[in-house]
Amino acid sequence: MSDDFMDIAVEEARKGMENNEGGPFGAVIVKDGKFISKGHNRVLGTKDPSAHAEIVAIREASSLLGTFDLSGCELYATTMPCPMCLSAICWARIGKVYYGTSTEEVAAIGFDDGKIYEILKKGASASVLENSHVECKGCRDLLVEWEKKPDKIMY
Repeated sequence: MSDDFMDIAVEEARKGMENNEGGPFGAVIVKDGKFISKGHNRVLGTKDPSAHAEIVAIREASSLLGTFDLSGCELYATTMPCPMCLSAICWARIGKVYYGTSTEEVAAIGFDDGKIYEILKKGASASVLENSHVECKGCRDLLVEWEKKPDKIMY
């Protein structure tokens, strides 16, 4: 692990905090030991609840590298990625994550992912998240169309 990359993530987080764009979170993506992208939490600045530092950095890296597949990349994050970011990291195929603070540490300052972890453990039951399955032929037809699509690109 390179302390330099984590230092960049810390400075990126500080930049976002100082500009009131979001919380104390920064991320850096590296490939083959070289800096690719960085991001800080922009939830407040963009009014986008998905604009976490890791997501911002993934979007930039994908754009710069011209691919959704970030295999071979590593991510440095100031805090252990939340479930949403962890999912994005998996979808991007980033192989290694380094983080500086724990979920418990950020929960202590008000960023508590507990409800999300509860949903993941229990499933999306009515006691945790109200949801309803709706029968929809059009939705099923989309799956059939995708399966038959000759030029589809899996991701």
